Amino acid sequence: MEDNYDDIIGLEHHVSATRPRMTMEERAAQFAPFAALTGFEEAIDNVAHTTVQQQDEECENE
Repeated sequence: MEDNYDDIIGLEHHVSATRPRMTMEERAAQFAPFAALTGFEEAIDNVAHTTVQQQDEECENE
């Protein structure tokens, strides 16, 4: 039985003749909109702010 990639495993990596090679930053930017934790930083800031307010109120009531 032939392995799934035996027909392509030895081929050279394709290099486009018409498009310039992307920098690592350009390639990474393509995936930025798909960040799994979009909005996470804001949520953490909101919880931290609420926690500080609650602690301040507790200190004032003592």
